[in-house]
Amino acid sequence: MTDRKQPRVILFSTPTCAFCYQAKQDFRQKGIRFTDVDVSRDPAAARDMVRRSGQQGVPVIDIGGKIVVGFNRPKINHLLGIKS
Repeated sequence: MTDRKQPRVILFSTPTCAFCYQAKQDFRQKGIRFTDVDVSRDPAAARDMVRRSGQQGVPVIDIGGKIVVGFNRPKINHLLGIKS
């Protein structure tokens, strides 16, 4: 992580999603702070995720207002300012 302030990261996920698990592991390994929102338990959050992304599948990752659908590591690293 660079010295500049990290953008807000919200991970919309479900407990059974393998790509969600990979994203969480990746964030933890890199020291990225994130909010994990379980859309299987929170219908309002699920609607919010669909409104933001147009997608019902997870993971959906909101990085400073920019949406990444799926676990797209190069795009996530780019939005976080991490050199791959």
